[in-house]
Amino acid sequence: MTTIYLIRHGQASFGEESYDQLSPNGELQAKLLGQYFDQILKEAPYVVSGSMQRHQQTANLALAECFPETEIQTDSAWNEFNHQQVFARYEPRFNEPHLLKQDVAKEDNPRAYLAKIFEGAIERWTGGDYHHEYDESWPHFKNRVETALQNLCNELAKIKPRYAVVFTSGGVISVAAGKLLELNANRTFALNWAIANTSITTLRLVGNEPQLLSLNEHHFIKAEDPSLLTWI
Repeated sequence: MTTIYLIRHGQASFGEESYDQLSPNGELQAKLLGQYFDQILKEAPYVVSGSMQRHQQTANLALAECFPETEIQTDSAWNEFNHQQVFARYEPRFNEPHLLKQDVAKEDNPRAYLAKIFEGAIERWTGGDYHHEYDESWPHFKNRVETALQNLCNELAKIKPRYAVVFTSGGVISVAAGKLLELNANRTFALNWAIANTSITTLRLVGNEPQLLSLNEHHFIKAEDPSLLTWI
């Protein structure tokens, strides 16, 4: 029976010109993840990664700590939705990422403020009235992720590895978990906001059908240093 670990990438570069690269903190998170895998995985896993830079960096840094010879299968179907466009369609000035970062920094409770912006932007994206304004609509993103998950499960059912690890993003993991838990869009993205960087969501494969075992495990980070925990 195969165990599938869905991994959110390490902390990226929020508010910078290019979000799609790990911060120094994100690099450390990825290394801690790899050290944890070295403790719990008894053999090399089957590894898949989205094609985004933050996915690939997290995968390479983590695997260097445990299974450095493992081949990474790259599949862009595991890529995140365009969150910067989703923010910008909600509030055009956020087309400049540094302006959103400035606004967040001014707040007494930055995380609560960003959560409010995120909620409004996601509601607009998923609501149904504006699908035509996005490069990838919510229905297309949801279908892409659900198809990627089923294709992976079909492949794993054939080759039967003991472990599989997928390096991806919070929105993707939320949609996968939401599918298994039969959640609507609002509840799905409530999960997204809670998923920590380099956290582990665990699935068990029964035949070619996935079952959710755990969500958003990040104790290996917290045990090392709670200040390393991030959600952006």
